[in-house]
Amino acid sequence: MRHSTKQIFVGDVAIGGDAPISIQSMTNTKTEDVDTTVKQILQLVDVGCEIIRVAVPNNDAVDALPHIINQSPIPVIADIHFDYKLALGAINAGAHAVRINPGNIGSIDKVQAVAKLANEKNIPIRVGANSGSLPKEWAQKVLECDKRDSLAHDKILAEGLVASVFEQIKILESCDFLNIKVSLKASSVRATFLAYQLFAEQSDYPLHIGVTEAGTLERGIIKSSVGIGALLLNGIGDTLRVSLTADPVEEIKVAKTILESCGLREPICEVVSCPTCGRTNIDLEGLANKVEAIIAEKFSNGSKQLNVKKVAVMGCVVNGPGEARDADLGIAGGDNKVAVFRDGEVVGIYSENEGLQVLADFITELF
Repeated sequence: MRHSTKQIFVGDVAIGGDAPISIQSMTNTKTEDVDTTVKQILQLVDVGCEIIRVAVPNNDAVDALPHIINQSPIPVIADIHFDYKLALGAINAGAHAVRINPGNIGSIDKVQAVAKLANEKNIPIRVGANSGSLPKEWAQKVLECDKRDSLAHDKILAEGLVASVFEQIKILESCDFLNIKVSLKASSVRATFLAYQLFAEQSDYPLHIGVTEAGTLERGIIKSSVGIGALLLNGIGDTLRVSLTADPVEEIKVAKTILESCGLREPICEVVSCPTCGRTNIDLEGLANKVEAIIAEKFSNGSKQLNVKKVAVMGCVVNGPGEARDADLGIAGGDNKVAVFRDGEVVGIYSENEGLQVLADFITELF
């Protein structure tokens, strides 16, 4: 059951309540380079991004924001560190939300100034805590914890993240500011999970989830999938970002797959394939990749509707027919031959190349 949270809006995207869990990413361009930033935003929108965040490290970035916002088809969040004046500038420039960290934005009066203007403009503030920006007292507690006891270390870190966020929330609430979204991220998957779980037990503010600094593509995908997936399956999370040291397009692809795997989004088309074994007599990995490429090509050409929801690519006749039976389409390998299935029925036995073409023709037909 999903954790019940308040609903807020970032632009026209609802977050929390009964709204679908939205997918975010962040540009890695120089924000002041308007054309390049807008180009990347459009690329991300094309693969399913619903909210975009841009770094605002200087006044040039603030000056660029109105031009970016005017050309972006999705809401734009301004990411602020250290300088509250940049947050004020971003709000005045039309940002749909701002993200600040409690550990580095400055004194209480600076946070209050940001909250006052955000209230006037009716935009949310994302209160972000992460393991690299804890208040000094909590950073010291984490440092003093015996790192040989990893569970104790992660618990202390999680408690510090939650405590620092609540401190910031109290400041915002004292300014009569309640339009709040919360994130509590660490590079440790377990600390991240514990922090969100602890916060969700105590508050109904909507949650932006993710594992920060998850790493390069392969490791980052694994850490993000474990952490985000665990939270989602426990009903926690209203919007998410997969943080990868990679092309932001990859973040969106992974986020969509995580949501689909957790049963929170209907797959456009699911390709299932077996892990192969000694019975496999075809290049199953290559075959599965070709099937996925055929489907991806349809969508890259502008098609957004597929009347087939599951395609099975199986490596042998032992499991192949059974696994393919509940798929709309399937292909199962044998000794230099493949069987092609449609709605659980064998339509023919072919060479590998012929079978792939038959399957491709069916996929084309069903678009």
